[in-house]
Amino acid sequence: MMLKILFVCTGNICRSPIAEETFRRAVKARGLQRVIQCDSAATHAYHIGDLPDPRTRKNAESHGLELTHHCRKLSGEDFSVFDYIVAMDNYNMENIQTISARSIGIKQAEENCFLYRKFDNVLQNKVMEVPDPYYGNSDNFEEVYQIVNRCADTFLDFLIDKHHL
Repeated sequence: MMLKILFVCTGNICRSPIAEETFRRAVKARGLQRVIQCDSAATHAYHIGDLPDPRTRKNAESHGLELTHHCRKLSGEDFSVFDYIVAMDNYNMENIQTISARSIGIKQAEENCFLYRKFDNVLQNKVMEVPDPYYGNSDNFEEVYQIVNRCADTFLDFLIDKHHL
């Protein structure tokens, strides 16, 4: 059995690539790379083919991660390929559901399409969204890293328990 996870944000240059890579590191640390794969995508086509934002890459490098993912847009095919589609914020979730309805005629079920911060054990002010750092500074990119890094292990624990890995 292979579980496939897709992390989604607006442009696939800030939040979703770092979520993908921190999750991949967590999967590898537990030796589960043969049963769990991940990728990331955008709800909008602003940066298709580009590497992640230089600030995202710099932040990732400061944590020992290298981001080589080339940005891509969420497609209708993704809904049949991926077991879980993980949104960074409510705006992304709405766009995912719209793309799903247009592509395959139905919206995604809550059990396989949700906000990533559902797995954040340090929610501040009960904010369920990973904030978009694009118009911010390096502290904002670090905040995103810290959030998605925390979510990675908790989400992985959920998958291990649910799928008996």
